[in-house]
Amino acid sequence: MYRKPNPQISLLDDFYMPFGKLDADNRWVKMADQIPWDRIEVEYAKQFPSHEGQEAKPLRMALGAILIKETLGTSDTGTVQAVQENPYLQYFIGLKKWQTEPPFCSSSLSNFRKRFDAKTLNWINELICGVERPPESPIVDKSDSNNGDDSNDDDKNDPGSEGGTPPAGPKKNRGKLILDATCAPADIRYPTDVSLLNEARENLEKIIDKLHKPHKGKKPKPRTYRQQARKAYLSFAKQKKTSRKKIRKAIKKQLSYVKRDLGIIETMQTANPRYPLPEYWKKRLNTIQELYAQQKEMYQSKSHQIPSRIVSLNQPHVRPIVRGKLPPHQTEFGAKAAISIVNGYSFIEQISWDNMSEGTTLKQSVKRYKERFGVYPEAVIADQLYRNSDNLRYCKSLGIRISGPALGRKRIEQEKSEKKQSRADSRIRNSIEGKFGEGKRFYGLGRIMAHLKETSESVIVLQFIVMNLQKHLRVLFVHLFQRVFLRLKFVTTGCVG
Repeated sequence: MYRKPNPQISLLDDFYMPFGKLDADNRWVKMADQIPWDRIEVEYAKQFPSHEGQEAKPLRMALGAILIKETLGTSDTGTVQAVQENPYLQYFIGLKKWQTEPPFCSSSLSNFRKRFDAKTLNWINELICGVERPPESPIVDKSDSNNGDDSNDDDKNDPGSEGGTPPAGPKKNRGKLILDATCAPADIRYPTDVSLLNEARENLEKIIDKLHKPHKGKKPKPRTYRQQARKAYLSFAKQKKTSRKKIRKAIKKQLSYVKRDLGIIETMQTANPRYPLPEYWKKRLNTIQELYAQQKEMYQSKSHQIPSRIVSLNQPHVRPIVRGKLPPHQTEFGAKAAISIVNGYSFIEQISWDNMSEGTTLKQSVKRYKERFGVYPEAVIADQLYRNSDNLRYCKSLGIRISGPALGRKRIEQEKSEKKQSRADSRIRNSIEGKFGEGKRFYGLGRIMAHLKETSESVIVLQFIVMNLQKHLRVLFVHLFQRVFLRLKFVTTGCVG
Protein backbone atom coordinates (compact mmCIF):
# COMPACT_ATOMS: atom_id res chain seq x y z
CA MET A 1 0.00 0.00 0.00
CA TYR A 2 1.24 3.50 -0.83
CA ARG A 3 -0.02 6.79 0.61
CA LYS A 4 1.17 9.98 -1.08
CA PRO A 5 2.58 12.58 1.36
CA ASN A 6 0.34 15.62 1.52
CA PRO A 7 1.83 18.07 0.93
CA GLN A 8 5.33 17.31 -0.38
CA ILE A 9 7.90 19.32 1.58
CA SER A 10 9.36 22.04 -0.65
CA LEU A 11 10.31 25.01 1.53
CA LEU A 12 12.98 25.30 4.19
CA ASP A 13 10.47 26.92 6.54
CA ASP A 14 8.41 23.71 6.43
CA PHE A 15 11.24 21.79 8.11
CA TYR A 16 11.19 22.26 11.89
CA MET A 17 14.42 22.23 13.90
CA PRO A 18 14.58 23.10 17.60
CA PHE A 19 18.05 24.69 17.29
CA GLY A 20 17.88 27.01 14.30
CA LYS A 21 17.08 27.00 10.58
CA LEU A 22 18.61 25.22 7.62
CA ASP A 23 20.99 27.08 5.33
CA ALA A 24 19.42 27.66 1.91
CA ASP A 25 22.85 27.46 0.23
CA ASN A 26 23.59 23.95 1.51
CA ARG A 27 24.31 21.44 -1.27
CA TRP A 28 21.62 18.99 -0.13
CA VAL A 29 19.00 21.74 -0.16
CA LYS A 30 19.98 22.77 -3.68
CA MET A 31 20.11 19.14 -4.88
CA ALA A 32 16.60 18.58 -3.53
CA ASP A 33 15.38 21.54 -5.58
CA GLN A 34 16.80 20.00 -8.78
CA ILE A 35 14.82 16.73 -8.51
CA PRO A 36 11.16 16.70 -9.72
CA TRP A 37 9.85 14.64 -6.81
CA ASP A 38 6.16 15.08 -7.63
CA ARG A 39 6.62 14.04 -11.26
CA ILE A 40 8.51 10.89 -10.28
CA GLU A 41 6.06 10.03 -7.51
CA VAL A 42 3.21 9.66 -10.03
CA GLU A 43 5.05 6.72 -11.64
CA TYR A 44 6.40 5.39 -8.34
CA ALA A 45 2.89 5.05 -6.85
CA LYS A 46 1.89 2.71 -9.71
CA GLN A 47 4.07 0.00 -8.15
CA PHE A 48 1.56 -0.24 -5.28
CA PRO A 49 -1.89 -0.77 -6.87
CA SER A 50 -3.30 -2.44 -3.75
CA HIS A 51 -4.74 -0.38 -0.91
CA GLU A 52 -4.04 -3.08 1.64
CA GLY A 53 -0.98 -4.25 3.48
CA GLN A 54 1.88 -2.41 5.11
CA GLU A 55 2.33 1.19 4.05
CA ALA A 56 5.38 1.75 1.83
CA LYS A 57 7.95 4.46 2.39
CA PRO A 58 7.42 7.67 0.35
CA LEU A 59 9.16 8.16 -2.96
CA ARG A 60 11.34 10.96 -1.68
CA MET A 61 12.61 8.82 1.19
CA ALA A 62 13.30 5.77 -1.01
CA LEU A 63 14.99 7.61 -3.89
CA GLY A 64 16.69 10.13 -1.61
CA ALA A 65 18.22 7.37 0.54
CA ILE A 66 19.91 5.60 -2.38
CA LEU A 67 21.10 8.93 -3.79
CA ILE A 68 22.65 9.77 -0.41
CA LYS A 69 24.35 6.38 -0.30
CA GLU A 70 25.92 6.77 -3.75
CA THR A 71 26.89 10.41 -3.16
CA LEU A 72 28.64 9.74 0.15
CA GLY A 73 29.95 6.29 -0.81
CA THR A 74 28.79 4.75 2.46
CA SER A 75 27.43 1.31 3.26
CA ASP A 76 23.75 0.70 3.97
CA THR A 77 24.37 0.93 7.71
CA GLY A 78 26.53 4.03 7.30
CA THR A 79 23.81 5.68 5.22
CA VAL A 80 21.24 5.17 7.98
CA GLN A 81 23.66 6.62 10.55
CA ALA A 82 24.43 9.63 8.33
CA VAL A 83 20.72 10.40 7.87
CA GLN A 84 20.14 10.00 11.60
CA GLU A 85 22.87 12.53 12.44
CA ASN A 86 22.43 15.15 9.68
CA PRO A 87 19.35 17.43 9.50
CA TYR A 88 20.13 18.36 5.88
CA LEU A 89 19.91 14.71 4.87
CA GLN A 90 16.61 14.41 6.72
CA TYR A 91 15.31 17.39 4.75
CA PHE A 92 16.58 15.78 1.55
CA ILE A 93 14.54 12.60 2.14
CA GLY A 94 11.40 14.64 2.89
CA LEU A 95 11.05 14.52 6.67
CA LYS A 96 8.92 17.30 8.17
CA LYS A 97 11.09 17.88 11.23
CA TRP A 98 14.34 16.86 12.88
CA GLN A 99 14.25 13.48 14.62
CA THR A 100 16.88 11.48 16.48
CA GLU A 101 15.58 8.00 15.61
CA PRO A 102 16.44 6.53 12.20
CA PRO A 103 13.61 6.92 9.63
CA PHE A 104 14.32 3.49 8.09
CA CYS A 105 16.53 0.47 8.74
CA SER A 106 19.56 -0.56 6.71
CA SER A 107 17.76 -3.57 5.17
CA SER A 108 15.22 -1.16 3.60
CA LEU A 109 17.87 0.15 1.22
CA SER A 110 17.96 -3.22 -0.52
CA ASN A 111 14.21 -2.96 -1.15
CA PHE A 112 14.59 0.65 -2.33
CA ARG A 113 17.14 -0.39 -4.96
CA LYS A 114 14.83 -3.12 -6.27
CA ARG A 115 12.02 -0.61 -6.80
CA PHE A 116 14.11 1.47 -9.23
CA ASP A 117 15.34 -0.53 -12.21
CA ALA A 118 17.83 0.86 -14.71
CA LYS A 119 15.08 1.86 -17.14
CA THR A 120 13.22 3.93 -14.53
CA LEU A 121 16.40 5.52 -13.18
CA ASN A 122 17.49 6.51 -16.67
CA TRP A 123 14.14 8.22 -17.16
CA ILE A 124 14.67 10.04 -13.85
CA ASN A 125 18.15 11.04 -15.03
CA GLU A 126 16.69 12.59 -18.17
CA LEU A 127 14.10 14.47 -16.09
CA ILE A 128 16.90 15.89 -13.94
CA CYS A 129 18.77 16.93 -17.09
CA GLY A 130 15.70 18.72 -18.41
CA VAL A 131 14.53 16.09 -20.92
CA GLU A 132 10.84 15.20 -20.72
CA ARG A 133 9.70 11.92 -22.27
CA PRO A 134 7.26 9.15 -21.27
CA PRO A 135 8.61 6.68 -18.69
CA GLU A 136 7.61 3.65 -20.76
CA SER A 137 10.00 4.70 -23.53
CA PRO A 138 12.74 2.06 -23.98
CA ILE A 139 15.85 3.76 -22.64
CA VAL A 140 18.29 1.05 -21.59
CA ASP A 141 18.50 -2.08 -23.73
CA LYS A 142 19.50 -4.77 -21.26
CA SER A 143 19.29 -7.64 -23.74
CA ASP A 144 22.66 -9.05 -24.62
CA SER A 145 21.53 -10.75 -27.80
CA ASN A 146 21.71 -7.80 -30.19
CA ASN A 147 24.60 -5.96 -28.49
CA GLY A 148 23.27 -2.60 -29.53
CA ASP A 149 22.23 -3.51 -33.08
CA ASP A 150 19.13 -1.55 -34.12
CA SER A 151 18.52 -3.47 -37.33
CA ASN A 152 15.17 -4.76 -36.02
CA ASP A 153 13.83 -1.31 -35.14
CA ASP A 154 11.14 0.32 -37.17
CA ASP A 155 13.35 2.91 -38.85
CA LYS A 156 12.17 2.70 -42.44
CA ASN A 157 11.32 6.41 -42.42
CA ASP A 158 14.70 7.33 -40.94
CA PRO A 159 16.67 9.35 -43.51
CA GLY A 160 19.85 7.61 -42.36
CA SER A 161 18.61 4.11 -43.13
CA GLU A 162 18.54 2.39 -46.48
CA GLY A 163 15.41 3.21 -48.46
CA GLY A 164 14.48 6.08 -46.12
CA THR A 165 13.45 9.52 -47.36
CA PRO A 166 14.39 12.72 -45.54
CA PRO A 167 11.47 14.61 -44.02
CA ALA A 168 10.33 17.79 -45.69
CA GLY A 169 12.04 20.87 -44.32
CA PRO A 170 14.38 19.22 -41.78
CA LYS A 171 15.59 21.23 -38.84
CA LYS A 172 19.17 22.35 -38.71
CA ASN A 173 21.48 20.06 -36.75
CA ARG A 174 22.61 21.49 -33.43
CA GLY A 175 24.89 20.47 -30.60
CA LYS A 176 27.66 17.95 -30.14
CA LEU A 177 27.21 14.32 -29.08
CA ILE A 178 30.19 12.79 -27.26
CA LEU A 179 30.27 8.98 -27.16
CA ASP A 180 32.40 6.43 -25.36
CA ALA A 181 32.09 3.27 -23.26
CA THR A 182 33.57 2.12 -19.98
CA CYS A 183 33.52 -0.95 -17.76
CA ALA A 184 32.00 -0.83 -14.28
CA PRO A 185 33.90 -3.58 -12.41
CA ALA A 186 31.90 -5.82 -10.08
CA ASP A 187 32.99 -6.59 -6.55
CA ILE A 188 34.33 -10.11 -7.14
CA ARG A 189 37.55 -11.92 -6.39
CA TYR A 190 39.97 -12.10 -9.30
CA PRO A 191 38.95 -15.39 -10.96
CA THR A 192 41.29 -18.26 -11.74
CA ASP A 193 40.26 -21.66 -13.07
CA VAL A 194 41.58 -23.58 -10.06
CA SER A 195 39.97 -21.29 -7.46
CA LEU A 196 36.62 -21.36 -9.27
CA LEU A 197 36.62 -25.16 -9.40
CA ASN A 198 37.62 -25.37 -5.74
CA GLU A 199 34.77 -23.03 -4.78
CA ALA A 200 32.37 -25.09 -6.87
CA ARG A 201 33.53 -28.28 -5.13
CA GLU A 202 32.97 -26.73 -1.69
CA ASN A 203 29.45 -25.68 -2.68
CA LEU A 204 28.68 -29.15 -3.99
CA GLU A 205 29.77 -30.64 -0.67
CA LYS A 206 27.32 -28.32 1.13
CA ILE A 207 24.55 -29.46 -1.22
CA ILE A 208 25.39 -33.11 -0.47
CA ASP A 209 25.20 -32.37 3.27
CA LYS A 210 21.76 -30.77 2.83
CA LEU A 211 20.44 -33.70 0.79
CA HIS A 212 21.78 -36.19 3.33
CA LYS A 213 20.43 -34.34 6.39
CA PRO A 214 16.96 -36.05 6.36
CA HIS A 215 18.69 -39.45 6.25
CA LYS A 216 21.27 -38.74 8.93
CA GLY A 217 21.73 -41.85 11.11
CA LYS A 218 19.75 -43.99 8.66
CA LYS A 219 22.03 -44.13 5.65
CA PRO A 220 25.79 -43.61 5.32
CA LYS A 221 26.88 -40.36 3.74
CA PRO A 222 28.51 -40.77 0.30
CA ARG A 223 32.28 -40.36 0.25
CA THR A 224 33.40 -37.09 -1.33
CA TYR A 225 37.13 -37.11 -0.44
CA ARG A 226 36.81 -33.47 0.64
CA GLN A 227 39.93 -33.56 2.80
CA GLN A 228 42.08 -34.87 -0.06
CA ALA A 229 40.58 -32.31 -2.44
CA ARG A 230 41.23 -29.46 0.00
CA LYS A 231 44.80 -30.62 0.54
CA ALA A 232 45.40 -30.81 -3.22
CA TYR A 233 44.10 -27.26 -3.70
CA LEU A 234 46.17 -25.78 -0.87
CA SER A 235 49.35 -27.46 -2.11
CA PHE A 236 48.83 -25.68 -5.43
CA ALA A 237 47.64 -22.32 -4.03
CA LYS A 238 50.63 -21.97 -1.67
CA GLN A 239 53.19 -22.27 -4.46
CA LYS A 240 54.95 -18.98 -5.23
CA LYS A 241 55.66 -19.92 -8.83
CA THR A 242 53.46 -22.09 -11.00
CA SER A 243 54.06 -23.45 -14.47
CA ARG A 244 51.53 -24.26 -17.16
CA LYS A 245 51.99 -27.96 -16.47
CA LYS A 246 51.23 -27.53 -12.74
CA ILE A 247 48.15 -25.45 -13.49
CA ARG A 248 46.73 -28.07 -15.86
CA LYS A 249 47.43 -30.80 -13.32
CA ALA A 250 45.59 -28.85 -10.58
CA ILE A 251 42.65 -28.16 -12.90
CA LYS A 252 42.43 -31.84 -13.82
CA LYS A 253 42.26 -32.84 -10.15
CA GLN A 254 39.57 -30.32 -9.29
CA LEU A 255 37.56 -31.31 -12.36
CA SER A 256 37.57 -34.92 -11.23
CA TYR A 257 36.37 -33.98 -7.73
CA VAL A 258 33.60 -31.76 -9.12
CA LYS A 259 32.51 -34.49 -11.54
CA ARG A 260 32.31 -37.01 -8.70
CA ASP A 261 30.23 -34.66 -6.52
CA LEU A 262 27.85 -33.87 -9.39
CA GLY A 263 27.29 -37.58 -9.94
CA ILE A 264 26.58 -38.12 -6.22
CA ILE A 265 24.03 -35.27 -6.18
CA GLU A 266 22.26 -36.62 -9.25
CA THR A 267 22.00 -40.06 -7.63
CA MET A 268 20.71 -38.64 -4.34
CA GLN A 269 18.08 -36.48 -6.06
CA THR A 270 16.86 -39.43 -8.11
CA ALA A 271 16.64 -41.73 -5.08
CA ASN A 272 15.01 -39.13 -2.81
CA PRO A 273 12.63 -36.89 -4.84
CA ARG A 274 10.66 -36.04 -1.67
CA TYR A 275 13.48 -33.84 -0.35
CA PRO A 276 14.10 -31.16 -3.03
CA LEU A 277 16.75 -28.49 -2.74
CA PRO A 278 15.84 -24.91 -1.82
CA GLU A 279 15.59 -22.50 -4.74
CA TYR A 280 18.89 -20.78 -3.87
CA TRP A 281 20.85 -24.03 -4.05
CA LYS A 282 19.04 -25.10 -7.23
CA LYS A 283 20.32 -21.97 -8.97
CA ARG A 284 23.79 -22.51 -7.53
CA LEU A 285 23.79 -26.14 -8.75
CA ASN A 286 22.79 -25.07 -12.28
CA THR A 287 25.58 -22.47 -12.26
CA ILE A 288 28.13 -25.09 -11.15
CA GLN A 289 27.01 -27.51 -13.86
CA GLU A 290 27.50 -24.82 -16.49
CA LEU A 291 30.87 -23.86 -14.98
CA TYR A 292 32.01 -27.49 -15.05
CA ALA A 293 31.03 -27.86 -18.71
CA GLN A 294 32.94 -24.67 -19.63
CA GLN A 295 36.07 -25.61 -17.66
CA LYS A 296 36.08 -29.13 -19.10
CA GLU A 297 35.78 -27.83 -22.65
CA MET A 298 38.59 -25.28 -22.12
CA TYR A 299 40.79 -27.95 -20.52
CA GLN A 300 40.31 -30.38 -23.39
CA SER A 301 40.82 -27.74 -26.10
CA LYS A 302 43.72 -26.10 -24.19
CA SER A 303 42.04 -22.73 -24.50
CA HIS A 304 41.23 -19.88 -22.11
CA GLN A 305 38.30 -18.40 -24.02
CA ILE A 306 34.69 -19.54 -24.24
CA PRO A 307 31.40 -17.70 -24.89
CA SER A 308 29.51 -16.47 -21.79
CA ARG A 309 32.32 -17.54 -19.51
CA ILE A 310 31.39 -17.70 -15.81
CA VAL A 311 33.92 -15.95 -13.57
CA SER A 312 31.97 -15.85 -10.29
CA LEU A 313 29.56 -18.27 -8.64
CA ASN A 314 27.95 -15.53 -6.55
CA GLN A 315 27.45 -13.31 -9.61
CA PRO A 316 27.17 -15.64 -12.62
CA HIS A 317 26.02 -12.78 -14.86
CA VAL A 318 29.45 -11.09 -14.68
CA ARG A 319 31.62 -11.52 -17.77
CA PRO A 320 35.25 -10.67 -18.56
CA ILE A 321 35.54 -7.41 -20.51
CA VAL A 322 38.75 -7.22 -22.55
CA ARG A 323 40.04 -3.66 -22.93
CA GLY A 324 42.77 -2.15 -25.03
CA LYS A 325 44.95 -1.42 -22.00
CA LEU A 326 48.28 -2.65 -20.77
CA PRO A 327 48.45 -5.41 -18.13
CA PRO A 328 47.30 -5.77 -15.39
CA HIS A 329 44.27 -3.69 -16.50
CA GLN A 330 43.83 -5.55 -19.77
CA THR A 331 40.72 -7.41 -18.54
CA GLU A 332 38.00 -6.19 -16.20
CA PHE A 333 35.02 -8.08 -14.83
CA GLY A 334 31.70 -6.28 -14.84
CA ALA A 335 29.17 -4.53 -17.04
CA LYS A 336 30.07 -2.42 -20.05
CA ALA A 337 28.18 0.87 -20.26
CA ALA A 338 27.89 3.01 -23.38
CA ILE A 339 27.69 6.68 -22.35
CA SER A 340 26.87 9.88 -24.18
CA ILE A 341 27.52 13.44 -22.96
CA VAL A 342 25.60 16.49 -24.13
CA ASN A 343 26.38 19.93 -22.65
CA GLY A 344 28.23 18.30 -19.76
CA TYR A 345 25.35 15.99 -18.76
CA SER A 346 25.68 12.20 -19.01
CA PHE A 347 23.15 9.76 -20.45
CA ILE A 348 23.22 5.95 -20.40
CA GLU A 349 22.79 4.56 -23.90
CA GLN A 350 23.24 0.85 -23.21
CA ILE A 351 24.35 -1.54 -20.46
CA SER A 352 25.64 -4.94 -21.51
CA TRP A 353 27.27 -7.74 -19.53
CA ASP A 354 28.91 -9.11 -22.68
CA ASN A 355 31.96 -7.58 -24.31
CA MET A 356 30.07 -5.58 -26.91
CA SER A 357 31.65 -3.30 -29.49
CA GLU A 358 30.72 0.27 -28.60
CA GLY A 359 30.80 1.22 -32.28
CA THR A 360 27.46 -0.56 -32.76
CA THR A 361 25.72 1.88 -30.39
CA LEU A 362 26.24 5.01 -32.51
CA LYS A 363 22.97 4.75 -34.44
CA GLN A 364 20.79 4.32 -31.38
CA SER A 365 22.65 7.15 -29.62
CA VAL A 366 21.97 9.51 -32.52
CA LYS A 367 18.30 8.47 -32.61
CA ARG A 368 17.91 9.07 -28.88
CA TYR A 369 19.57 12.46 -29.23
CA LYS A 370 16.86 13.29 -31.78
CA GLU A 371 14.16 12.04 -29.36
CA ARG A 372 15.56 14.07 -26.47
CA PHE A 373 16.26 17.39 -28.19
CA GLY A 374 14.17 17.31 -31.37
CA VAL A 375 17.12 17.69 -33.77
CA TYR A 376 20.09 15.62 -34.86
CA PRO A 377 23.52 16.57 -33.52
CA GLU A 378 25.83 18.75 -35.52
CA ALA A 379 28.82 16.50 -34.76
CA VAL A 380 29.53 13.16 -33.11
CA ILE A 381 32.77 13.17 -31.12
CA ALA A 382 34.03 9.63 -30.61
CA ASP A 383 37.16 7.51 -30.91
CA GLN A 384 38.28 5.32 -33.80
CA LEU A 385 36.04 2.36 -32.85
CA TYR A 386 32.96 4.32 -33.93
CA ARG A 387 34.39 5.18 -37.35
CA ASN A 388 33.32 2.11 -39.31
CA SER A 389 31.93 2.36 -42.84
CA ASP A 390 28.34 1.79 -41.75
CA ASN A 391 28.45 4.60 -39.18
CA LEU A 392 30.19 6.94 -41.63
CA ARG A 393 27.45 6.44 -44.21
CA TYR A 394 24.76 6.87 -41.57
CA CYS A 395 26.18 10.17 -40.29
CA LYS A 396 26.78 11.49 -43.80
CA SER A 397 23.16 10.81 -44.79
CA LEU A 398 21.98 12.90 -41.82
CA GLY A 399 24.46 15.72 -42.31
CA ILE A 400 26.35 14.86 -39.13
CA ARG A 401 30.10 15.34 -38.92
CA ILE A 402 31.87 12.49 -37.16
CA SER A 403 35.25 13.18 -35.59
CA GLY A 404 38.35 11.90 -37.35
CA PRO A 405 39.90 12.29 -40.80
CA ALA A 406 37.72 11.91 -43.89
CA LEU A 407 38.33 9.01 -46.26
CA GLY A 408 40.09 9.45 -49.61
CA ARG A 409 43.00 11.52 -50.93
CA LYS A 410 43.33 15.04 -49.56
CA ARG A 411 45.11 18.26 -50.40
CA ILE A 412 47.70 19.85 -48.12
CA GLU A 413 45.31 22.60 -47.03
CA GLN A 414 42.65 20.01 -46.29
CA GLU A 415 45.06 17.95 -44.19
CA LYS A 416 46.00 21.02 -42.13
CA SER A 417 42.36 21.90 -41.47
CA GLU A 418 41.58 18.29 -40.54
CA LYS A 419 44.47 18.16 -38.08
CA LYS A 420 43.27 21.37 -36.48
CA GLN A 421 39.72 20.02 -36.24
CA SER A 422 41.02 16.70 -34.86
CA ARG A 423 42.89 18.49 -32.06
CA ALA A 424 39.76 20.46 -31.19
CA ASP A 425 37.69 17.26 -31.14
CA SER A 426 40.25 15.56 -28.89
CA ARG A 427 39.96 18.38 -26.37
CA ILE A 428 36.18 18.03 -26.42
CA ARG A 429 36.36 14.23 -26.05
CA ASN A 430 38.49 14.60 -22.92
CA SER A 431 35.32 15.55 -21.05
CA ILE A 432 33.91 12.03 -21.23
CA GLU A 433 37.21 10.51 -20.08
CA GLY A 434 37.17 12.94 -17.17
CA LYS A 435 33.60 11.91 -16.39
CA PHE A 436 34.68 8.25 -16.18
CA GLY A 437 37.55 9.22 -13.90
CA GLU A 438 35.24 11.25 -11.68
CA GLY A 439 32.83 8.34 -11.35
CA LYS A 440 35.54 5.79 -10.56
CA ARG A 441 37.63 7.89 -8.17
CA PHE A 442 35.03 9.89 -6.23
CA TYR A 443 31.92 7.72 -6.57
CA GLY A 444 31.12 4.01 -6.79
CA LEU A 445 31.63 3.42 -10.51
CA GLY A 446 35.05 1.88 -9.88
CA ARG A 447 33.53 -1.03 -7.93
CA ILE A 448 29.86 -1.98 -8.05
CA MET A 449 29.01 -3.45 -4.66
CA ALA A 450 25.54 -4.75 -5.60
CA HIS A 451 25.33 -8.50 -6.26
CA LEU A 452 22.17 -8.96 -8.31
CA LYS A 453 22.18 -8.22 -12.02
CA GLU A 454 19.23 -5.82 -11.88
CA THR A 455 20.44 -3.89 -8.84
CA SER A 456 23.96 -3.67 -10.30
CA GLU A 457 22.53 -1.98 -13.39
CA SER A 458 20.55 0.38 -11.16
CA VAL A 459 23.67 1.30 -9.18
CA ILE A 460 25.55 2.07 -12.42
CA VAL A 461 22.83 4.49 -13.54
CA LEU A 462 22.75 6.04 -10.05
CA GLN A 463 26.41 7.03 -10.37
CA PHE A 464 25.63 9.17 -13.40
CA ILE A 465 22.53 10.67 -11.76
CA VAL A 466 24.71 11.78 -8.85
CA MET A 467 27.31 13.25 -11.22
CA ASN A 468 24.60 15.13 -13.12
CA LEU A 469 23.29 16.56 -9.83
CA GLN A 470 26.81 17.69 -8.99
CA LYS A 471 26.99 19.28 -12.44
CA HIS A 472 23.81 21.19 -11.59
CA LEU A 473 25.43 22.47 -8.39
CA ARG A 474 28.49 23.70 -10.30
CA VAL A 475 26.27 25.50 -12.81
CA LEU A 476 24.33 27.17 -9.99
CA PHE A 477 27.60 28.25 -8.37
CA VAL A 478 28.82 29.81 -11.64
CA HIS A 479 25.54 31.73 -12.03
CA LEU A 480 25.77 32.94 -8.43
CA PHE A 481 29.38 34.05 -8.96
CA GLN A 482 28.42 35.92 -12.13
CA ARG A 483 25.63 37.79 -10.33
CA VAL A 484 27.95 38.76 -7.48
CA PHE A 485 30.64 39.88 -9.92
CA LEU A 486 28.22 42.01 -11.94
CA ARG A 487 26.84 43.58 -8.76
CA LEU A 488 30.35 44.48 -7.57
CA LYS A 489 31.18 45.85 -11.01
CA PHE A 490 28.04 47.99 -10.92
CA VAL A 491 28.93 49.34 -7.46
CA THR A 492 32.50 50.22 -8.42
CA THR A 493 31.92 51.57 -11.95
CA GLY A 494 28.31 52.66 -11.78
CA CYS A 495 27.23 50.56 -14.77
CA VAL A 496 26.99 46.95 -15.77
CA GLY A 497 27.98 47.18 -19.41
